[in-house]
Amino acid sequence: MAPARYRSFLVGAPRTLLWRIFLVVTFLMLASVATWSAIFNHFDVASRAGQMAQTVVSIINLTRTALLNADPALRKDLLLDLATLEGIRIYPAEKQDRTAPLEDSALMQMLTTEVRQQLGPETRFASSWEGLAGFWVSFRIQADDPEDAGEFWVMLPVERVMRPHTREWIGWGAAALCLALLGAYVIVSRLSRPLKDLTVAARTVGRGEIPARLDEDGPTELSELAHAFNQMSRDLQELDADRALILAGVSHDLRTPLARLRLGVEMCGADAADVDAMVSDIEDMDRIIGQFLSFSRESGDEILTPLDLTGMAEELAALYTRRGFPLTLHTRGIAIAEARPQALRRAVTNLIENALRYAGHPPELEVGMVDGRPAIEVLDRGPGIPPADAERVKRPFTRLESARSNTKGSGLGLAIVDRIVRGQQGEFRLAPREGGGLRASIILRSAPRA
Repeated sequence: MAPARYRSFLVGAPRTLLWRIFLVVTFLMLASVATWSAIFNHFDVASRAGQMAQTVVSIINLTRTALLNADPALRKDLLLDLATLEGIRIYPAEKQDRTAPLEDSALMQMLTTEVRQQLGPETRFASSWEGLAGFWVSFRIQADDPEDAGEFWVMLPVERVMRPHTREWIGWGAAALCLALLGAYVIVSRLSRPLKDLTVAARTVGRGEIPARLDEDGPTELSELAHAFNQMSRDLQELDADRALILAGVSHDLRTPLARLRLGVEMCGADAADVDAMVSDIEDMDRIIGQFLSFSRESGDEILTPLDLTGMAEELAALYTRRGFPLTLHTRGIAIAEARPQALRRAVTNLIENALRYAGHPPELEVGMVDGRPAIEVLDRGPGIPPADAERVKRPFTRLESARSNTKGSGLGLAIVDRIVRGQQGEFRLAPREGGGLRASIILRSAPRA
């Protein structure tokens, strides 16, 4: 049962390294202050009680002596001076007096015990007398004159007995604790900031972009981590450059023989059906080579710029209409996205070509806002893709034989689209279309307002 409660607590706890370390440091500081305060009070209460008891006994003894030795005619003036100058009030004690007991604490128990040992066991204490709040102590006067003898109440100012600066001490302690927590937050934040920068850089690499160089200053562990990541980023850039160079060379070396082969096939004098079949195979090979190049191609110097998705969709619709494939375009308001125009155009073209190949008829284009972000969607009435396989088909060289059994192509079409969209910090979704078919959605970030 205990592990389950512990796990449920962790589920609700902050998950960032900054707040987890800060909360642990805060807990340790609070526990340390509480422990120190308890130890201090434990060893300080006895000495405090003794000092307070000695003060009370001294005041009462001096008051008793002053009353016994004062001239009866001046006793009233004496009581008035004690109340005015010292804040000490003296009243006769009666059995029917209304009093309230002192607080039940270890300090007060030790104080009253010590005072009774010196003034007598019959000494009484109260926190108020007849509605007057204060520190009240009773004492007896033994005198030959019955009018001078009897029991009296003396009220001592609370600040004479209790420490007057307790709240100030607590305030200064709280201020010191706040400063310590602020320092802990600054220290922990300096550790978490490089990790956040590393997270952003890793996501940038995941989108196929070149991350900014990480700062290699700071603690040794973080400096070494940043240096290793920068080295990895440079190695990946060199690897991508080498791959692009190799594929470009392969494209040049293969497409020239393919062009000669196509020319030879068309001039060989074979049957027209055989020539068309061989030319189609050659075109498929050339298209596959183009897909390999598209998958490895970087965006170059193209930067993210505001792009009107409706305008781009209209251009593509007009282009395919001229080629004999009229596309239906639906717009749902203005959609201005932050995108790389040429790369995005290539991604949408891939989706249109896939729809033409697998659905057998021109798809529809929809432009509008999806989840509050600009989007362009390609809709067809083909076999579709099962939702369980929607993410798997975005991987390179993946083809669904059951849903889209056409074996032409290299299986890179959707992978190219996904890579282009992720490189523009967007989202590529594949979902079943209402009534059958596929809805391929490219959802991008809104362009910042000027």
